[in-house]
Amino acid sequence: MEKEENINIEKSTEEISEKKENDLSSEDTQNPNSKKPLAENTEDTILKKNPEDKITELEDRLTRTFAEMENQRRRFEKEKEEAYEYGGYAFAKEALNLIDNLERSKQILENDDALKNSEALKKTLEHLEIIKKNLLSIFSKNNIKPIECLNKKLDPNLHQAMIEIENDDEEPGTIIQEIQKGFKIKDRLLRPSLVGVSKKTENKDAKNEENKENLEDK
Repeated sequence: MEKEENINIEKSTEEISEKKENDLSSEDTQNPNSKKPLAENTEDTILKKNPEDKITELEDRLTRTFAEMENQRRRFEKEKEEAYEYGGYAFAKEALNLIDNLERSKQILENDDALKNSEALKKTLEHLEIIKKNLLSIFSKNNIKPIECLNKKLDPNLHQAMIEIENDDEEPGTIIQEIQKGFKIKDRLLRPSLVGVSKKTENKDAKNEENKENLEDK
C-alpha cells in the first residue's frame, strides 16, 4: 500500500515538472527575443545605425578634438609670451627701491647744513645722478619705464592721489606734484605714481559767513 502511494507521488511530481517545461518552451516560441543577452541587443542597435549618421558623428568628434587642440595651443603660446615679457615682474618691482633710496639719499645730503654749498656735496650729487640715469637706462632696455604724470589729469589706473593742493591756475584734479615716481613694465603697471592734485582755493570769508549763518539758525 505504501509503495503504491510513493509511486503516485513520484508520478505527480514528474507531471508538474513537465508542465513547467512546456510552459517555458511555449513562451520562448511566442517571444523569440525575450531571452537575448543585452550585449546582442546593443550590437544590433549599432549595426542598424545609418552609415551616413556614423560618418557625421565621426566628423563632429574630429571637429571638437581639433578645436580643443587649437585652444590649448593658443593658451600655451599666450602663457609662454607672458612668461617671457613679464617673467621679471617681481624682480623689477623690488629693484625700484634702489631708485627710491637714491632719491632719499640726495634729499638728505641737500638738507644737511654742514654740507651745503660744498664741493664734496656737488660731486656726490653728480655721482648719484649718474647712477640713477644708468639704472633708468637698464630699466628702459627691459621695457620698464617711468610714468610721466606732472600737469596731467589724474588717472586712477596710473596715479594715486595722496594730497590736494589749492591752485587756481590749474583745473581741479590736475597733477601738480609727484611724491613718488610710478613705473610700468610694457603695458602692465608696476606701481602707481603717488601724486598731489590741484583743487580750487576755498573762499574762507564766504565759508566763515556761511558757518555763522548756520549757527544763528540753530
